[in-house]
Amino acid sequence: MYITVIPMKWKDWVHVTKLDPDKQLKPGDIEAIAASGTDALMLSGTLNVTKENLSFLQQQLKGYDLPLVMEPANPDAVLMQGIDYVFVPSVMNSTEVQWIVGKHRLWVQQQKQHVPWDRIVPEAYIVLNPDSAVGKVTKSACNLTPDDVAAFTSVADHFFHFPIVYIEYSGTYGDPAVVKAASDVIDKSILYYGGGINSAQKAAEMARYADTIVVGNAVYEQGAAALKASVDAVQ
Repeated sequence: MYITVIPMKWKDWVHVTKLDPDKQLKPGDIEAIAASGTDALMLSGTLNVTKENLSFLQQQLKGYDLPLVMEPANPDAVLMQGIDYVFVPSVMNSTEVQWIVGKHRLWVQQQKQHVPWDRIVPEAYIVLNPDSAVGKVTKSACNLTPDDVAAFTSVADHFFHFPIVYIEYSGTYGDPAVVKAASDVIDKSILYYGGGINSAQKAAEMARYADTIVVGNAVYEQGAAALKASVDAVQ
């Protein structure tokens, strides 16, 4: 008897590992990451992201049977070949329209309308760490209450129909009450949480409210053991 294994769709992921092209992995890290049980790998960063360092990181990940996601920081550094999905952020609480829709329009124009829409997944980002690179670059209004975040989530989900709403604390552990507020109002969108998850306890706490947690800095700061602990806590 033959059993057909159906690949997990992105909507079913509960754990994603974010890898920054501007950071260096230690020898053996990639093998450990691939064996951790994480559902997907995301190539994503804010500063010093180029097609060259994206391509270098992508080559390092070749041969591992994990979905590969590209999350672009700007229209000039987007990979498509060998990438399963492109998750495209719109920063809902940015004070500059270019981070909500402007750079997206520019990228579509650069593609001359040949956009593989079946692999494009829009994300409604809500950036909540004012000291983070993404908070500074996008000039986001980060001083939001749980009610504010719930309202942004409702707008993204019910009004704009974003497939993903992403609560991004980027480098620091966030407020579970904020993530719960988003979870309480979300309907069809998938709720992502990223920021400061470096232990099983933090992973489990945020996974109570978010559909998917994203772990990034812990890989570089604490190693693959912390990543594996976060996977085990949510799967």
